[in-house]
Amino acid sequence: MTTVLRLAVTELRRLSAGRLARAALLALVLVPTIYSGLYLWANKDPYGALDRVPAAIVVEDTGTTLADGAKLTAGQDVGDQLLESKSFDWHRVDRAQALAGVDDGTYDFALLVPASFSTDLASSAGNDPRQGRLELVTNDANNYLARSIAGQLAQQVTKTVAEQVTSQAAQRLLVGFSTIHDQVAQAADGARTLQQGAGSASSGAQQLATGAGSLVAGEQQLVTGTNALASGADRLSAGATQADAGAATLASGLATLDTSTASLPAQTARLAAGAQQVSDGNAQVASVGAQVAAASQQAATALTTDRAAIDARLTAAGLTADQVAAVNAELDKVAAPVTAADGTVQQANGQLQQLSAGAAQVARGAQQLASAAGPLQSGIHQAATGAATLHTGTTQLAAGASDAAAGAHRLATGQQDALAGAQKLQSGAGQFASGTQQLQQGAAQLATGLAKGTSSIPDLSPQARTAAAQTIGSPVAVDQVGEAKAATYGAGLAPFFLSLALWIGAYTLFLVVKPLSARAVAARVRSPKVALAGWLAPSLAAAVQAVVALAVVGLVLRIDVAHPVGALGLMVLASLTFVAILQALKARLGAVGTFLGLVLMVVQLVSAGGTFPWQTLPAPLRAIHEVMPMTYAIDGLRRVMYGADLGHLTVDVAVLLVWLVAALAWTSWAARRSAVWTPARLKPELSL
Repeated sequence: MTTVLRLAVTELRRLSAGRLARAALLALVLVPTIYSGLYLWANKDPYGALDRVPAAIVVEDTGTTLADGAKLTAGQDVGDQLLESKSFDWHRVDRAQALAGVDDGTYDFALLVPASFSTDLASSAGNDPRQGRLELVTNDANNYLARSIAGQLAQQVTKTVAEQVTSQAAQRLLVGFSTIHDQVAQAADGARTLQQGAGSASSGAQQLATGAGSLVAGEQQLVTGTNALASGADRLSAGATQADAGAATLASGLATLDTSTASLPAQTARLAAGAQQVSDGNAQVASVGAQVAAASQQAATALTTDRAAIDARLTAAGLTADQVAAVNAELDKVAAPVTAADGTVQQANGQLQQLSAGAAQVARGAQQLASAAGPLQSGIHQAATGAATLHTGTTQLAAGASDAAAGAHRLATGQQDALAGAQKLQSGAGQFASGTQQLQQGAAQLATGLAKGTSSIPDLSPQARTAAAQTIGSPVAVDQVGEAKAATYGAGLAPFFLSLALWIGAYTLFLVVKPLSARAVAARVRSPKVALAGWLAPSLAAAVQAVVALAVVGLVLRIDVAHPVGALGLMVLASLTFVAILQALKARLGAVGTFLGLVLMVVQLVSAGGTFPWQTLPAPLRAIHEVMPMTYAIDGLRRVMYGADLGHLTVDVAVLLVWLVAALAWTSWAARRSAVWTPARLKPELSL
């Protein structure tokens, strides 16, 4: 160890042997401080100085009148708020001045509010909603980041205007909800009334359906009766027509009979006289006929019953038996016609007697007829007159019966229609009864739903509506809780630039410091001692670099450090590690190693994740990020400077120590190889 310290002291004496050398050493010590201090000073809080950035605001908005009569001047409000905020060095100008100013660099950017801005915002309440549009004019020739900052400003303005407009719309919406709440409550009361009415209607509909069924049964009976009535009316009409025809015939016949019997009394009188005369004559004829019949009967009797007396007289007269027989034979011939004539005479006599009796009766009848002819003729006349009246009546009856038949048919047809209507009424009444039941159920559901809906509809007080509208306009607020927080932009970049400054400080040290003592190598000092001695001298300078840099950052730039001792220890460890790495590169590779130290710095600059999250890096750089020492130096400094959880700090320290030990081991190997002189060492191709 004594050899190591002696070699380190010798190297320090060499570095501080003269005034210029001491000045150079001091300059080398101050390199990290100058790099990190100046950069962090320039970028300590750039967002806090944006009020010096010139910007133009152009307000052309003329405002508009809302449906409730309120005046909306969103554009003027935006302009006034920006001027009052002093977020930038705002200048209120017209459009031409703003565009010309952005073009020539007078303004870094310009925000233009068009004339239709308020009208477009208010259109969301109508049928043609349009977005309110802002115009942001930038010029990257002025400053590239100014465009990004202006874009964030425009987003913030858009958000603020949206909150205001949404709050106003929500206010109107909540007022509408209150109105709807009242109307729905009234509707719920109406629905309950409707439910009650529907219950009554349902009961009435059931009664109507029952009555309609009874009506249909009665109509069916009426149809049967009207059909029978129509049939009977047809028969009545036919009978009345026939009766009218018969009455006409009767009237005509009785009229003719009346006319014909007008002389009947006189004629019957004459008939009675003639009949009496005939009766008298017939009586005389009957008397003569009776005499003739008596004589004829005697003659016939004589020819039949007095035959023995005749035979005796003939015999007595001397006639023989044959002659008597011949006479009898002749008498027989005469007896047959006489007998027949006697029968005829007797019949004629009977008829004459009957005729005499009949004539007497006729005479009496004729007398009676003559006596009745007057009343008969008078009755016939009355009958003819009545028949004429009857004919008139039957004519009217026939016409009425025809009309009655037609009416009965119309009644039957109408009754059929009435039956069909009653059946439809019955069907409709059933449907109506079913519908009223459904109506009652629906009204109950409606009343229940409206009652529930009423409780779901906001009915806020004016103060509550205002609070709710503000919440709807800006529903999300962010309470940012920083477990570890950098106070400023410069504080956020400090771990990165301090680590980078320490690497640059170590790099510059080896521009004047030799990584290995040539005397020690030539003296055959053990290579680990040579490596450790070559590392120790620049490490002391690097440690001073870390102390000075941290002191300037904390005391001069006023960047808060949560754990100053931890930060100092980690910066010293990082400096010692960086010195060891650069020593190993230069000791083993010479000028090429010095160049690789610069390359390694650039690689770590882009892969360490000092600005953007390292997860955004391409895949190869993400892999490099995991192994580079500056990655762990930056991570550790963030934790000790911001006051984060120090649990991961052990990993950061362990990785730096691994790099430190590995670099010293590689330097020791390089020192061992340096004991052998080669042509390349005697005459290198590249030297710095």
